Amino acid sequence: MTHPLINRIFPVTGLAFLATAGMVWSQDFNAAPPNARGQTAAFDGQTRAPVLPDTALQQQIVASGLEHPWGMAELPEGNWLVTERPGRLRLISADGNISAPIEGLPEIDNRDQGGLLDVAISDDFADTRQIWWSFAQPRDGGKTGTAVATGTLSADGALVESARVIWQQTPAWNSTQHYGSRLVFDGKGGLFVTTGERSVNDARVHAQNVATTLGKVVRIDPQSGAPMGQPGVEGALPEIWSWGHRNLQGATLGPDGALWTIEHGPMGGDELNRPEAGRNYGWPRVTYGVEYSGQPVGEGITQMEGTEQPVYFWDPVIAPGGMRFYDGDMFPDWQGDLLIGGMQAAALVRLELADGRVTGEARHLQDIGRVRDVEIASDGAVMLLTDEEDGQLIRVTPGG
Repeated sequence: MTHPLINRIFPVTGLAFLATAGMVWSQDFNAAPPNARGQTAAFDGQTRAPVLPDTALQQQIVASGLEHPWGMAELPEGNWLVTERPGRLRLISADGNISAPIEGLPEIDNRDQGGLLDVAISDDFADTRQIWWSFAQPRDGGKTGTAVATGTLSADGALVESARVIWQQTPAWNSTQHYGSRLVFDGKGGLFVTTGERSVNDARVHAQNVATTLGKVVRIDPQSGAPMGQPGVEGALPEIWSWGHRNLQGATLGPDGALWTIEHGPMGGDELNRPEAGRNYGWPRVTYGVEYSGQPVGEGITQMEGTEQPVYFWDPVIAPGGMRFYDGDMFPDWQGDLLIGGMQAAALVRLELADGRVTGEARHLQDIGRVRDVEIASDGAVMLLTDEEDGQLIRVTPGG
């Protein structure tokens, strides 16, 4: 399951290059028509930002043979913890050696979109060796829900000791879709957890129900799971930070320390948000997108009093995975840019921002595959996971 380091140089442009049987053609990604016809952005630059100039990048395939990898975290010595959705946690060395599955995880439901999802460590890992992970948890009656657990990684990296579940999404639902979920330490003693609204029609309405944690950002104590949200609404669960989300699969802290999230829309309507405590982000009452049938979602509206507008949206979708603001040394021109995994886009999506608004978009390494997660290595390289049957951990550095 290891792969020798492979170097390839790719010039990256604002054009998507597709090749089959020797044929190559290009298309400006902003030229594709939207799925939701007749919808209008709430402000200039909310969608289809100008295409950014070319960049040359180099790829190194660090490891391959991963089965639908989902999340990753770099350890202090330079190794990577990587999750595989079927329920395996691996340790991957800098030279591409993939460990046997790490033992000690609780039971995981790996049907459909479920399985083992994100993994995270805190700043004191070198002292505590404590890790956190999110997963689809089996519940009574065949139902499932997103859950968060923590434990201690053994010194040899083979076992998670004293694993315990600290938080469970409520209510559980008879669905195997839309679990979220990313884990983000907020730098103030809390842990943000993003969730999905479980997709099916009778569940997704609960994204608007603050007595549930479907379609929410929650904030909890990372040790006990105790609520640390700030819903500010009577009757709301105390762990809720924000609500009205569809399927939040990307989250990170911005340069200013604020939380940013990205979520899957329906057919159209992927959203980038900067969720604030006690705010409603609209789903499923408000969305830039349509049902997969082509019919409107609900009343087909994109703005409603009492709901927040996304910072940016995509139609057609990019199908976003994980994301990180770039803060490394290798790409000085990317400082402060947002790097997003694009699964439908099959690219590394880069957004330039100014004053909280998107001013430009690039899609790098076009046709690389379904980019599920993005991280910044300690040396400034960009690390990607591709969500495939033969998934890869890829190191991206400046090209020649």
